[in-house]
Amino acid sequence: MSKVKANDTVQVHYTGKLNNGEIFDSSLEREPIKVTLGQKSLIPGFENGLIDMAVNEKKTIVIPSSEAYGEVNKELFQSVPRADLPEDIKPEVGMGLMAKNADGTERQLRVVDVKEDAIIIDANHPLAGQELTFELEVVAIG
Repeated sequence: MSKVKANDTVQVHYTGKLNNGEIFDSSLEREPIKVTLGQKSLIPGFENGLIDMAVNEKKTIVIPSSEAYGEVNKELFQSVPRADLPEDIKPEVGMGLMAKNADGTERQLRVVDVKEDAIIIDANHPLAGQELTFELEVVAIG
């Protein structure tokens, strides 16, 4: 029976959980993801966890933040004057915002503090700094 190796294209069902057991993403209610390993489309720990798995094999892996979305980078916290916000936005802690980068791509931001004249935003990935647990099942190889 063949096993997943570097650069294979695989179909995988997964459920991702935080340390408190909260599910943050799952493919079980939709089609499995189809990815080619080595393309940097997956976090490193997820991709490494698939290596040597066989079709229909299931396993649970724990990925440290360094192999997931990295540690929280304090330089990605910024103060934005409230005057720079669109008038229709009423910022609240936890609110998600989108920003356009100079190259036209979009980036998710999260409001972490609201002050009288400014808001503090966090541009880190929402899962930065967190250890993640994934339940994996290889559905197909190739």
